[in-house]
Amino acid sequence: MSHEVVEKNVGLMAVLIILVISVGGLVEIVPLFFQTETTTPAPGVQKYSALRLEGRDVYIREGCYNCHSQMIRPFRAETERYGHYSVAGESVYDHPFQWGSKRTGPDLARVGGRYSDEWHYVHLINPRDVVPESNMPSYPWLSDAVLDGAHTASKMKAMNIAVGATCPTCDLYSEEEIANAKESLMINDPSAEGGKRMATEAEALVAYLQGLGLASKEWR
Repeated sequence: MSHEVVEKNVGLMAVLIILVISVGGLVEIVPLFFQTETTTPAPGVQKYSALRLEGRDVYIREGCYNCHSQMIRPFRAETERYGHYSVAGESVYDHPFQWGSKRTGPDLARVGGRYSDEWHYVHLINPRDVVPESNMPSYPWLSDAVLDGAHTASKMKAMNIAVGATCPTCDLYSEEEIANAKESLMINDPSAEGGKRMATEAEALVAYLQGLGLASKEWR
């Protein structure tokens, strides 16, 4: 088939372009489903607790991924600022993943443990109290919004399906963990009746952030 025939037939050219892109895409993507490093959790990486799972949903709902990536690229400028570059095994429990590409704010892949819980709470209420030049919006309502746990068990079941389909060696939520999902959202508070209370959305979000990247200390 000569180039002249293809170039003069728009329909044929479109079909051939789609064919080439499809084959190229399959060659690049399919092998990833069979590589251990992409389907096995990196050392120390564990499934989200019920509280962190709810915090992750708050993170997604508030659109934090629009300004913060969670993917450190293997370039010196990035690793010196944020830490070890990201590896696929860190994201096996993420559905959907939060890699992102936009950085209005810093990358958060290694933010866990970098600041205190109190710093994060102040940062959420008014970011400029701790970072004067910040243009991040304020999220004061998160401190007043209390989790109800109505859908936590369903979320855990959904994660079992999504994670189990792509990661055969992953630790899925047990029936007991799912049954006790709502109770897992309770946190210690001496001033509350019985010494415990339901966590707020801010506390869940901070719990999620404080766990990001901690596992990398075991393999980096």
